[in-house]
Amino acid sequence: MKYVNANTVLPSALVEELQKYIQAEYLYVPAKDEQRRAWGELSGYRAEICKRNERIVSEFRNGETVVSLAERYHLSVYTIRKIIYQK
Repeated sequence: MKYVNANTVLPSALVEELQKYIQAEYLYVPAKDEQRRAWGELSGYRAEICKRNERIVSEFRNGETVVSLAERYHLSVYTIRKIIYQK
């Protein structure tokens, strides 16, 4: 998250109005719903996790055990089971 000085992006009248409510503190301005991105979309990590999970499911269907998958991917047996049996 990047912090921006309000004086550089907002009209001075709006800065003065905001100062009535908050001064020298951080104020979070959320994105509009239509502009929100899901977790991991920007970094591409979400896609990496999906590919990894597809490999895990494929390997399980080809005979790999849950324990060996857990060791190979450094995940718990519980997590491997969640990945394999998710709908």
